[in-house]
Amino acid sequence: MKRREFLKTTGALAAVACLHPTAAVAAQSRYPYLGRTEDYSDFQVIEPGRKVRKVESWTKGSYGIVRVTTNDGKEGWGQLSTFEPDITATVLHRQVARHVLNSDPARIDELVDRVVDANMKFPWSYVCRALAGVDTAIWDLYGKLLGKPVCVLLGGKTDPFPVYGSSMRRDISPEDEAARMLKLRDALGFKAFKIRLGVAVGHDRDAAPGRTEKLIPAIRKALGDEVRLLADGNSCYTPPKAIEVGRILEANNYFWFEEPCPYWELEWTAEVAAALKMNVAGGEQDNDMAQWRRMLRMNAVDIAQPDLCYNGGFTRSWRVAKMAEQLGKKVVPHSSHLSLVTVFSFHLMAAIPNAGPVVEFTIEPESNKGEPLYSPALVVKDGKVKIPDGPGWGVTINPAWLKDADYKKSEAA
Repeated sequence: MKRREFLKTTGALAAVACLHPTAAVAAQSRYPYLGRTEDYSDFQVIEPGRKVRKVESWTKGSYGIVRVTTNDGKEGWGQLSTFEPDITATVLHRQVARHVLNSDPARIDELVDRVVDANMKFPWSYVCRALAGVDTAIWDLYGKLLGKPVCVLLGGKTDPFPVYGSSMRRDISPEDEAARMLKLRDALGFKAFKIRLGVAVGHDRDAAPGRTEKLIPAIRKALGDEVRLLADGNSCYTPPKAIEVGRILEANNYFWFEEPCPYWELEWTAEVAAALKMNVAGGEQDNDMAQWRRMLRMNAVDIAQPDLCYNGGFTRSWRVAKMAEQLGKKVVPHSSHLSLVTVFSFHLMAAIPNAGPVVEFTIEPESNKGEPLYSPALVVKDGKVKIPDGPGWGVTINPAWLKDADYKKSEAA
């Protein structure tokens, strides 16, 4: 990957309304909207003509499920973002659904842009977290109408995809972390793992004195040179400390350093990326398409990590992947728990040309163990997971989970 020159930008766009129509079209082509690249084509996966009749949500604990139903009774299932999904469901029905009902689901790009435009006073977190439920439900609808998995609709395959075992723990000693990863490597064939450094938004603090400096080499020594290793700072460091930690990672042949600095401090992360030879990854928290463009153009990250539910769904994450592809960067979505977001991530990775080498797969107690949320469950075998191959996302929501969840509905008049 070529590093690290800030790209020069052109002057501001003149008032397009005052331009000659031909000039207005040319201006729009130079300033593609909401994350579209110059070669982007809006999706039309199904024939137009249907209308969204109903948007329903079920929330319980950390999760929120959405169903979209059209006027001819066809339906698709998606997911709200985790973290306070009950609040997200309120936003869905109060601020999002009214811009979705009576819309043609075939025009998915127009739909997601309209929701964001209409909520310009609320950038963008809960709006995007709610929009994700609608967008992913519509993609499931597409697959079910056409009898194909989502990734196959876009030229991908449902072949097994490599995963990395993602640790969420900072309350574990280097020795114990190494031991559990070694056990998982031998039992399930994991060929990649990610560890947690420092403290989330930690202002250069460590979870225990000296833990990070001990953890990095301990994991490498325990797992050997054949295992790909990743590290996540979760916005912990200032640039000098991040560079110091990055040098230790480089000395131990780690593949990427994720979110080394507070994610909103793009210039800090770009400084770290410029100083290190290893990959810097980031973007999990981001949902503003203009911020994504800045991040990628200024080479703050080498590997883009949109979370499909934080970011507003599959359509907007596809746009991030296109922006990254244009600049020669890889994509590995954030998918830190085994709800539907990991299913969505597999389908995206199977369909984009610039997919990174692995998909995130938690090694913590599984949110879908025993299939309370959906079936079939995702299973690691030889370090890979078979992508569900049924229509749409390829999974079925468990009716028992829905039965005692909090239910809300928005329906067209």
